[in-house]
Amino acid sequence: MASRRKTLSQNFLHGTAVLGQIVRTAELGPADLVVEPGAGEGTLTRLLARTVRQVIAYELDPALAARLPQRLRPARNVTVVAGDFLHAEPPGAPFAVVGNIPFARTTDIVRWCLSAPDLTSATLVTQLEYARKRTGDFGTWPLLTVQSWPEHTWQLGPRIRRHHFTPVPRTDSAVLRVTRRPAPLVPRRDLPAYRALVAQGFTGTGGSLRASLARHHRSARVREALRAAGVAEDTLVGRVSPRQWLTIFRRLHGPHRSRGGRGGR
Repeated sequence: MASRRKTLSQNFLHGTAVLGQIVRTAELGPADLVVEPGAGEGTLTRLLARTVRQVIAYELDPALAARLPQRLRPARNVTVVAGDFLHAEPPGAPFAVVGNIPFARTTDIVRWCLSAPDLTSATLVTQLEYARKRTGDFGTWPLLTVQSWPEHTWQLGPRIRRHHFTPVPRTDSAVLRVTRRPAPLVPRRDLPAYRALVAQGFTGTGGSLRASLARHHRSARVREALRAAGVAEDTLVGRVSPRQWLTIFRRLHGPHRSRGGRGGR
């Protein structure tokens, strides 16, 4: 079992106070449907079941999944699914994801959540460094956060010390909360264009964001967009905040915006 846990990057949480902190951060209500990836031993599942209408608990480890129904027998609003959460079809109604997830699968689980059309929020226990990077806590912003920003907020939640886990991991963890906005900050029809612009900026061509964007847009328009966003021309792309990206997009997205568009340069 120890080798299996290591393979799946499973670190089980214990402590009522810590588990309660996770549930409070998720801001759940009695009418909510929750999907839990990596239910493990069911400690968080029990608390979720007391808080929400229904919990669908996924567990990939066959041995753990086989024991969960017995462990959770008093909770009649829990459905245990023995299988891979990443292969699951999202519910067809509004739902939240809450879980102490396997660290090795964090990025894949986050991407699954971002792509689920009816997801309202995802509250996930991740490695501290991962949560800090994705929420801009180091002063830099990664591609995934910037591209999803018009539709989702990213928040760094409480820190969880490593001694609250069994086996004890090498680093502390944190609660990462991703919430779908009621309405996107960019019109839905323009979201593909926004993501494409951000992807252009993250190519790294030329070293600065200005140099990367100037390969696809007229230099004068790029400089004007950067000035409007308060971004210096030599700024590296990771230092540009999502809010600044929104300004850059609004300035560049329009008639005659690209080198190949009508009107030439």
